[in-house]
Amino acid sequence: VQLQASGGGLAQAGGSLRLSCTVSGSISSIKSMGWYRQAPGKPREMIAVITSGGNTNYADSVKGRFTISKDGTQKMVFLQMDRLKPEDTAVYYCAASVVPTAVSVARDYWGQGTLVTVSS
Repeated sequence: VQLQASGGGLAQAGGSLRLSCTVSGSISSIKSMGWYRQAPGKPREMIAVITSGGNTNYADSVKGRFTISKDGTQKMVFLQMDRLKPEDTAVYYCAASVVPTAVSVARDYWGQGTLVTVSS
């Protein structure tokens, strides 16, 4: 199982960026997908999660500004980031709770990070 994230880059404060993540491999089901971020000197934090049923959960710091969604294949997850702030600068990681075809329990998988830099 692999996760491939893309879409990071540089944005000005107040601007927008959209992150994408694709889950691939031998998958039986995906329980949930989400985005996390880690700023320099800080621990990794959950930003947004979406379940297989479409329920979403957001960190308070991004509520009303970020939107998580997934496509019809249920193997792509997106993070639309609007009204960006300099404090949103971090490496963003996608993650998924996946049941691989070879096993019957869900495991957590992580993608490589993508850097988001917001200038003031």
